[in-house]
Amino acid sequence: MEHPDKLTHFNEQGRARMVDISEKKETRRTAVARTSVTMLPDTLLRIREGRLAKGDVLAVAQVAGIMAAKKTADWIPMCHPLALSGVDIRFIYESGTELGIEAEVRTTGPTGVEMEALTAVSAAALTVYDMCKALQKDMVIGPTMLVSKTGGKNGDFHRFDTHS
Repeated sequence: MEHPDKLTHFNEQGRARMVDISEKKETRRTAVARTSVTMLPDTLLRIREGRLAKGDVLAVAQVAGIMAAKKTADWIPMCHPLALSGVDIRFIYESGTELGIEAEVRTTGPTGVEMEALTAVSAAALTVYDMCKALQKDMVIGPTMLVSKTGGKNGDFHRFDTHS
């Protein structure tokens, strides 16, 4: 049995590897990730009211987040390509200057979807930045974090120090 603290993405020579999941049990798995974009009140108001020349910022960011979740294995070298059963992106107006972004990703399979959820919120946040950068270049993205995950041999995880 592998030591619980052993990093699984390295082989016995210390070289990177893709973990073999062929013997892992298929279970229902979910992951929720969150990030935020902090900006000037006027920028957030223009997003909220749909007053940007490039169009509906949140609609485009939502599609970007879903697309990114589906393509996570193309971005993150050791991630397995997964058949996702669902991706949901939510936007939360945290304050007059902070837009929260949350993604929930679901699958049934032998490995988790934490990276897909983290990739989804990251892509959505970057899309918000891209669509608003003409108004404001000093927006801040983050912190980005895993909020929860369910399923798998390591069990469930729930972060308690977040807005969710």
